[in-house]
Amino acid sequence: MKKPKIKLTLIEQKGHMGCHHGHRIGDTFDFDTDRGKLCPMAMHVAFPYIDILRYGGTLPSRPDGSIAFCCPDADVINVFRIEMEE
Repeated sequence: MKKPKIKLTLIEQKGHMGCHHGHRIGDTFDFDTDRGKLCPMAMHVAFPYIDILRYGGTLPSRPDGSIAFCCPDADVINVFRIEMEE
């Protein structure tokens, strides 16, 4: 079984500070090839979601059907969208 490609896109910043890792809205990351470019705190949160999706599970989605998660930094609160590419 081939694992689907996963794309992460920064879609919103809710905190009162800029991202400490320099991420900006619109930044997109390929999970397989850009791992070192994504903030380690955000990657730590993203990994369980990605693992669930890659092995056939489902996740709760937003009203528009997208899947999102936040980085754990309360001052930054970057919101990322997860997309699977078949």
